[in-house]
Amino acid sequence: MNKLAPLSLRSVRYWALVLWPGFLAACLLQGLVFAMVDPLEVHWSGQMVQPTRQAIYTLAFFIFWAIGAFASAVALWLAQSSQALNSAEND
Repeated sequence: MNKLAPLSLRSVRYWALVLWPGFLAACLLQGLVFAMVDPLEVHWSGQMVQPTRQAIYTLAFFIFWAIGAFASAVALWLAQSSQALNSAEND
């Protein structure tokens, strides 16, 4: 017997509303930042960063995605109605 409950439609919708705008924001930020910055000329604590361009692009994309997803999650949390917050506290 599978102990993991299937994802409810509500939780799938929530994660889609958080991750998709975060992904789009990461794409936009990636294009804007690296249109002006050469990743091989990035300095961290006075040291040259040694990874390849592709590694820096990848790491930056996931950082941008995490920031965008966090912003989307906060926006959804702030957009909740008082009734939804009160019913969540009673459950």
